[in-house]
Amino acid sequence: MNGRIKTTGDFRRKPVKTENGGILRMGDFFGDESGMGTVEIILIIVVLIGLVIIFKKQLTTLVNNVFKKITQDSGTVMNG
Repeated sequence: MNGRIKTTGDFRRKPVKTENGGILRMGDFFGDESGMGTVEIILIIVVLIGLVIIFKKQLTTLVNNVFKKITQDSGTVMNG
């Protein structure tokens, strides 16, 4: 159907066949964009992890300050 690729595992040993039964040529293989969404999500996750690593100290300080404030203010709500 519309030339989508069926993966066969190891591309070096087995020929890759399309859904319509044809053999996939090298140009078709590199032109296929069926996995692009996954690659984009992985790149976004890598960037986010990098930002967390770079700003780890600032993020830790921010989270600790927020929890201190929540703890201090929770006493006024419970007593109020």
